[in-house]
Amino acid sequence: MVLRTLLPEDWRKPASAPGWSVGDVVAHLTDTAIRRLSAGRDGHLPPPPARELHTSKDLLAYLNELNGQWVAASRRVSPRLSIELLDVVGRQLVDSLEGQDMQAPAPFSVAWAGERESAAWFDIGREYTERWHHHQQIVEAVGGRPLFSKRWLYPVLDLSMRALPFAYRDIEAAPATVVTIEVTGDAGGFWTLVREPLGWRLFNGALPHSTTHLRVDQDTAWRMFFKQRTRDQVLAAMSVTGKPELAQPFAGVLAVMA
Repeated sequence: MVLRTLLPEDWRKPASAPGWSVGDVVAHLTDTAIRRLSAGRDGHLPPPPARELHTSKDLLAYLNELNGQWVAASRRVSPRLSIELLDVVGRQLVDSLEGQDMQAPAPFSVAWAGERESAAWFDIGREYTERWHHHQQIVEAVGGRPLFSKRWLYPVLDLSMRALPFAYRDIEAAPATVVTIEVTGDAGGFWTLVREPLGWRLFNGALPHSTTHLRVDQDTAWRMFFKQRTRDQVLAAMSVTGKPELAQPFAGVLAVMA
């Protein structure tokens, strides 16, 4: 476990999450595990928000408030105890998730994919992408080894690509228009968007012919999904063959709430 190798000064190093240190990221991981176990496994919901949530921005502000409260209080906790707490609740979270029916409705929908209701497997996949991202924030802050192999990063990319139909929802195109996304690198692959009568549909792999072919490296791709690259930076790093207007929505895709 990376955390057990850190020195006290590492705990205080700034992470890429604005205003958070490495220790704060660890506290957040513990918080989200506790919340998920309490609500999903034990049926214990937190108190309702003090104000009504009418928009996605309202929900995001509420979640940021919850996150900030826990992180602030956890700064009183020692690194050793923080690691022990995360270890205990993390193991319980894994056990709880493994026991779920993967096709059953999830307790939380994947909002960044535009879903009002999600299957459990997608919600659990979203949980994995978040935890991979926070691990990456920690190792980047302390100079640790990132999890960039296909085993670890490909699932992050594959789950995040499922935001594409929602991102392209307002893009009009002729039926059977095909957008191929190629991500280069050890964890890369191909994904294909096809315009169908009711909207865009995502497939794994590539078709023999495409209207537009986008090619981007895996580092740019994952950083884009987690809001660490601007649209202009993504467009500059991406090669486009075909219709450039079909590249614009991809360059702004996020796999986090924003």
